[in-house]
Amino acid sequence: MLNSETPESCPGTRSRAVTRARTTRLAAAAVALGLTATAAGCVGSAGVSTGANEVVIAISTDPGTLSPTVTLAGSASFINRFAYATLVNVTADGSLVSGVATKWSSTPTSAQFTIRPGVTCQDGSALTAADVAAEYNYIANPKNQSPMLGLAVPPSASAKADLTTGTVTVTTGQPAPFTVQMSRMLPLVCQKSLANPAALARATDATGPYELTSAVPGASYTYVKRSGYAWGPGGTNDAAMPDKVVFKVVTNESTAANLLLSGQINAAIVNGPDRLRLEAAKLKHVSASNMFGEFLFNEGAGHATADEAVRRALLSALDLQQIGSVATGGTGTPATNLETGPTPCTGNSVAGNLPAQSLTQAAAELTAAGWAKTGGVWTKDGLPLTVNWHYSSAQGPKLNAAAELIVQQWTAFGVKVTSVDTDGPSIGSTLVGGSWDVFWAPVGVNLPNQLTQFFDGPRPPQGNNFGDVQNPAYHQLVAQAMKQPGTAGCPLWDQADASLVKRADVAPFVDSPVRYYQKGATFQVADVGILPDTLRLSEG
Repeated sequence: MLNSETPESCPGTRSRAVTRARTTRLAAAAVALGLTATAAGCVGSAGVSTGANEVVIAISTDPGTLSPTVTLAGSASFINRFAYATLVNVTADGSLVSGVATKWSSTPTSAQFTIRPGVTCQDGSALTAADVAAEYNYIANPKNQSPMLGLAVPPSASAKADLTTGTVTVTTGQPAPFTVQMSRMLPLVCQKSLANPAALARATDATGPYELTSAVPGASYTYVKRSGYAWGPGGTNDAAMPDKVVFKVVTNESTAANLLLSGQINAAIVNGPDRLRLEAAKLKHVSASNMFGEFLFNEGAGHATADEAVRRALLSALDLQQIGSVATGGTGTPATNLETGPTPCTGNSVAGNLPAQSLTQAAAELTAAGWAKTGGVWTKDGLPLTVNWHYSSAQGPKLNAAAELIVQQWTAFGVKVTSVDTDGPSIGSTLVGGSWDVFWAPVGVNLPNQLTQFFDGPRPPQGNNFGDVQNPAYHQLVAQAMKQPGTAGCPLWDQADASLVKRADVAPFVDSPVRYYQKGATFQVADVGILPDTLRLSEG
């Protein structure tokens, strides 16, 4: 998942198609979703509420396909939380609470969920343990190329249902200590929908509080509340939630701010300078932290960045604090770990491990590695130190300014820089292709075991290790941590993450808040965006 200010995607999977899907997640790791609420007509259908109160939520990009086992696009994942229930839920403080599962237990190689009775799909049929097990097995089958594999469902997973006890048991051929936590990312569908995922591109087989009644790509998506929903977080129902939620595509942040100020919408994500106008008007906001500034390095053969000394020198030559401030408009905070919150392992794996800014130290690193500075340029074996540097302007104008600053600082240090602005849809294919040395590409995952596919194992096309990282300490620590159940392994996971930073395999340096401004609505947020069960209309 690449974090950005616009919902792009995350790289990664066993095939190019799945890699593109995961790239959508990588590119917007925390998802910049716009919110908005305005009056719209009341749409009703069998089994849904027909009340008059509604909220319109603006999203900054069209979600594309809404098929829940196919998409990881930021805006689609955000919208799907309103239509599909999950086994467990995360609260605003990061706690796990019940959902479709009333209770659960786990070991490093298994997890068991007890399915709540009375859960229904959109057509009124029951969602059973057999449906849940079928979805696990569908995603675990590599032939189905679901981007959920490795993110919501552990690799090598196999599920069995016991209809007598109403339980689903998930076992894994290899240790997967966070199977329960991963399940909160799995949108549940009834088994009949697994046979034709494309049918849900512009429709729903809802198991959550809302169902889709109208889809106008590029414009709006209308959802109406279902009747009888009572399996929300902690067993909550949808009685106090709005009867209708309209997701409207609003691509311009200034436009969203204007709509807020004019009273035409209830909420919007605004991270740029327009937030000053909103705060002057005393609009309230809630925030979620977003991994924003992180460099990936290509350590494959033939790349200068294959040398740890070069990677460390490139980092020491940069004023990362200044770059992070420019990229976030002064609102960023130093990154503390490789996961984006809420995460179960909260140790600081960055502080003291990221190379400090020092041109003297950078020069010493290169000199010790056999480089010499000639005519203001670092050379080795008659060749200049050249860096093919990629970033995405889709992440906003502030990142463009930060990218220019990076080029200036590396050039002044004596590095020849080729700067490439990579558009959002091309991020995944570019990472897979390997024609890059350094990439501004934050990997936004919540669980440390989800990182292993990006920093350990085979490179594309066999795997998702885009930078061809081979870090023995990380490999060994991961193997040990995988054997521990859940948070018991956090000290080892924190050490594993720190080993990547120390070796300059990855460089996280700034987090950025995602601000959800409110007017006429209240809600809480987590990493998934707005928590549907907390959405309420309000005065003012």
